[in-house]
Amino acid sequence: MKTLNVNGQKRTVDVPDDMPLLWVLRDVLEMTGTKFGCGAALCGACTIQLDGSPVRSCVTPVSAAAGKRIATVEAIGKTAAGRKIQQAWKLLDVPQCGYCQSGQIMSATALLAKNPHPTDADIDAAMSGNICRCGTYPRIRAAIKQAAG
Repeated sequence: MKTLNVNGQKRTVDVPDDMPLLWVLRDVLEMTGTKFGCGAALCGACTIQLDGSPVRSCVTPVSAAAGKRIATVEAIGKTAAGRKIQQAWKLLDVPQCGYCQSGQIMSATALLAKNPHPTDADIDAAMSGNICRCGTYPRIRAAIKQAAG
């Protein structure tokens, strides 16, 4: 049995140590906001935050999350940066198909929490691991700038 801190709540799971955190969240805890994309940490759809840093949950074993704060898109709006990002995403109508957006939002929120006034280069670096097949990159950058004020 493992106890995880997910979105500020203690959750106990009985899973193997090497089970990817993505599947613990989606299949065991039934939190489907985090998406499966590639399974190889290449697309960013599965991005969550561990202790405030964006990580790819498809390749992160649940054992690596023990004792850390896990944040998912389901609760990101409870943070100041998360609220600003979500508002900007809506205002600028960022999503097209929307599949990658939870990962995009998690990376963008982590960026703003650490750097409230990012440059274009900062945004590009922070978002480089998140792929959008619909090509909404200009709207994503504009929304991050909007949220940064």
